[in-house]
Amino acid sequence: MAAETEATPTRCGYIALVGAPNAGKSTLMNRLMGTKVSIVTPKVQTTRTRIIGVLVQGAAQLVFVDTPGIFAPRRRMERAMVAAAWSGAADADVVVLLVDAERGITEDVRRIVEGLKKSGRPAVLALNKIDAVRRDSLLALADTLNRDGVFSKIYMISALTGDGVTDMLPALAAKLPAGPWLYPEDHLTDMNDRLFAAEMTREQLFLKLRQELPYALTVESEEWEERKDGSVAIRQVIFVERESQRAIVLGKGGVTIKSVGAAARQELEALWERRVHLFLFVKVREKWRDDPERYREMGLDFGD
Repeated sequence: MAAETEATPTRCGYIALVGAPNAGKSTLMNRLMGTKVSIVTPKVQTTRTRIIGVLVQGAAQLVFVDTPGIFAPRRRMERAMVAAAWSGAADADVVVLLVDAERGITEDVRRIVEGLKKSGRPAVLALNKIDAVRRDSLLALADTLNRDGVFSKIYMISALTGDGVTDMLPALAAKLPAGPWLYPEDHLTDMNDRLFAAEMTREQLFLKLRQELPYALTVESEEWEERKDGSVAIRQVIFVERESQRAIVLGKGGVTIKSVGAAARQELEALWERRVHLFLFVKVREKWRDDPERYREMGLDFGD
């Protein structure tokens, strides 16, 4: 490892990105990684499980954990997602709370700050979307959030444009414990290609379908074929809960599913720099959100 020398001992640790739904955690993760590792949509609760992104900063290896949004859950899957987020925070060496500066202190933000306060662990505060808020409002928001004594440092950033993002890195690296790196120097994420491909399709479904339907489906890469010409053929199944949902995902004459497949394929080809053959099928699997196997595949705890 080139960065490991006697003069500069290595550091390594986990940095959890936590926040309310749509605070910009996945956008920040992608900005930090310099490429897409987390899907991003305007809809809340897009991220369902913890996603790891690895970044080298000098002699330090920063392992960022993009967690699901923290909110007041009602359903089993929502409870599992929130539990995964808090678990990611508990296991991390450093916690970064991302707050949408445009929305300010919502009930979800209050709930998260209170949870951090009860844990007794100091966190770093990142006020996001600063390009959309006046400076005096930002300073007032930072002052209010700082009163609980939870935050050791406050940064003002725009995950979308990158403003202020790199300013956080030296301080975050310094907070990590000394020790060997956990991943190879060129490692980017722990998400395997099958899951990543499924996430790209799910992202397009979120973007193209309305209202609650995207939350009632899941995507699995069932078959994977590496072809001799260097391309890859992927067979994916989109599981929905009712026949009426299947009809909506397919669209009249299959127009919706074709659009989703074309967009996901183009995204994958651009990221992987190889040809992708993507075949999508829609199946009804009633109550898949109550199936322990689906939770295991997503890295979530099914619970009791």
